[in-house]
Amino acid sequence: MQPRLLALKSAVPPHVLDQSDVSVRAAALFQGRRDMTRLMPVFENTGIERRYSCVPIDWYSEPHGWTERNALYIENAVALFEKLTDALLTEAGLGRGDIDAVVVSSSTGIATPSLDALVIERLSLRRDVRRLPIFGLGCAGGVVGLARAADLAKARPGSRVLFLVVELCALTFRKDDTSKSNIVATALFGDGAAGAILSTEGEGPPIGPSGEFTWPHSLDIMGWDVQDDGLKAIFSQSIPTLVANDFRTILNGYLKDNDLRLDDFDGLACHPGGAKVLDALEDACELARGALVESRGVLRDYGNMSAVTALFVLERMNWRAQHSLMTALGPGFSAVFLAIGT
Repeated sequence: MQPRLLALKSAVPPHVLDQSDVSVRAAALFQGRRDMTRLMPVFENTGIERRYSCVPIDWYSEPHGWTERNALYIENAVALFEKLTDALLTEAGLGRGDIDAVVVSSSTGIATPSLDALVIERLSLRRDVRRLPIFGLGCAGGVVGLARAADLAKARPGSRVLFLVVELCALTFRKDDTSKSNIVATALFGDGAAGAILSTEGEGPPIGPSGEFTWPHSLDIMGWDVQDDGLKAIFSQSIPTLVANDFRTILNGYLKDNDLRLDDFDGLACHPGGAKVLDALEDACELARGALVESRGVLRDYGNMSAVTALFVLERMNWRAQHSLMTALGPGFSAVFLAIGT
């Protein structure tokens, strides 16, 4: 019995960050860095017009410690999850008491009890709901988390699995960090959340096979470095090069292992890590420049929301009626795949 995607929704916090405003403020905050003039074009070259944040833009001009940031992360994550869950249940024609399992993926804060437990308490879900919190997958967490939720649904036929993913990346901004990684993160990151309901019973596209590949000796490519004042972004300049050199071979291995072909899919729901990464993905998949329309559109309208972003892309596509291949890259350094509708 194949799990199906019964509902898919996204949500953003209330504060809008216009990219031009962010650029002006960043130039003022980082003016002490000697080569800042050379780095400023990154804000224009990202392909981003706006992003969303759980705090107003003035918040970023003041110092904030880890305790404050994490408290904001928990408060806003649970609020977004409540909004998402009710929207998903409405779309699927279900009630809160119908949920049998909750899978949560997130990497931009820490909660113990974990976010899934907080959601169960906040929404008064059943006391026997099964829980699976997933941490540390970064940008790959949305695709992998959805795959794990599908595994749970398949393992217990008829059960309804709620999958939730949230990343409040903008909370990681560190105004006194003039490193290139922090400046790039300032130009890219936004906040958002997404979710889905899966079950082997009900109407919706089937969830197909998933796949993962982790590059050797790649632990320093992407991730977080925990500092006293929060999470410091780790980015490597080699990410587009790795995609250009290796992604198609890795993708072909996934397709071969699962008896699939790239032209079996109507569209690719690629996580838009950045404009250069999308260029490299289009080249690797032998697509025309700009062909990943939905991925580029989500990047333009929301920025890079880490794990959340791939689900925004899938939502923007005709996911109920077409065959889609979800892909993302995350710390590890890893490439992940999930077929929808096959």
